[in-house]
Amino acid sequence: MHEIKIAEDLSAIVLETAKRESLSKVTRVNIIFGQLVQIVPEIFEYAFRETVRDTIANDADVFIEIVPVKMKCIKCGNDFLVKENRFKCNVCFSTDLDIISGKELFIKSIEGE
Repeated sequence: MHEIKIAEDLSAIVLETAKRESLSKVTRVNIIFGQLVQIVPEIFEYAFRETVRDTIANDADVFIEIVPVKMKCIKCGNDFLVKENRFKCNVCFSTDLDIISGKELFIKSIEGE
């Protein structure tokens, strides 16, 4: 359940940023997770809410965007989205791949007053 540690780290960033920007209230937090991070959004959101309880982010809306896994085949150069956890090129069937997207983990934006 790595969602708890990630929630702790991201909530610390949110609160630090809010303080630096002199916000009195955080109203919305937009977070990007790559599919390979394997976050369960409901668990993350619960953990995040617990870590910001009784802070200026207590009532913030949390929006989570999941970025799909996109790969590039080294052998033929094909770019493709991974479906059904099939990590092989859908053109030449090679497994020699580079990850283009899907490992993201960051705060896209913080909104507040």
